[in-house]
Amino acid sequence: MLTPDYYISLPQGVNVHILDILAFSWFCLAWLAYSEISHRIHVNNSSDNLLTIMHQYRVQWMRQMLKRESRIPDMTGVGNMIRSISFFGSTSIFLVIGAIGLMGYSQQAQAVIREIPYAMPPSPFTWELKVSLLIIVFVHAFFKYTWSLRQFNYITIYVGAAPGTHEHIEQHEHYAQRGAEMMTSAARHFNLGLRAYYYGFAIFSWFIHPVAFLLTTTIVIWVLYRREFLSATYTTLRRDDPILHPKTPL
Repeated sequence: MLTPDYYISLPQGVNVHILDILAFSWFCLAWLAYSEISHRIHVNNSSDNLLTIMHQYRVQWMRQMLKRESRIPDMTGVGNMIRSISFFGSTSIFLVIGAIGLMGYSQQAQAVIREIPYAMPPSPFTWELKVSLLIIVFVHAFFKYTWSLRQFNYITIYVGAAPGTHEHIEQHEHYAQRGAEMMTSAARHFNLGLRAYYYGFAIFSWFIHPVAFLLTTTIVIWVLYRREFLSATYTTLRRDDPILHPKTPL
């Protein structure tokens, strides 16, 4: 039931402010909706986001790889990606451990937050809810990074097993397409892990005030949308590339 102080009473005498419920609901809705919309755009093979455009370049990369006698540059490129993902995966573990350590500091946190103007000190229940959400987000990021890492490891085997420049010529295009699909899948999960970091920073504002959390979530969604659909990088890559779309056969 909604009390005059805009709190909703839950079982076991737990009261949650309605702003916390609204901010949390908006966060979940925004995350799920944006992920679904961007995924559908990619599945529909639209060129309206960076992931799909980069897939075309990955196809071209695989085609060029199959023309080279030496695959060392390709192995080096994949290795650089693996090292970057490994860094983020390791960082996710430390973030989860740090968030777990916050569970026992509810009273100290309330004392600090009370000193911040316009802040809303959390109750013990909402403090645990906020920290738990942080843990869930960074665990989600960890699983995305590690799956991306495993896929890039598979890609190193795939590149190593690629046919030579003069054997199975008729299968080269099929091999390039499959390799690009594997790389795009790995890149997509890496991108989802990065998004989780953005959402994690939005959650930090919830410790100050639920309205700040609601606004920060909206800003994060806008930043993600702008970088994937409206950024200068997207605009540059979206232009017609004579290598990817030749007007005459090469």
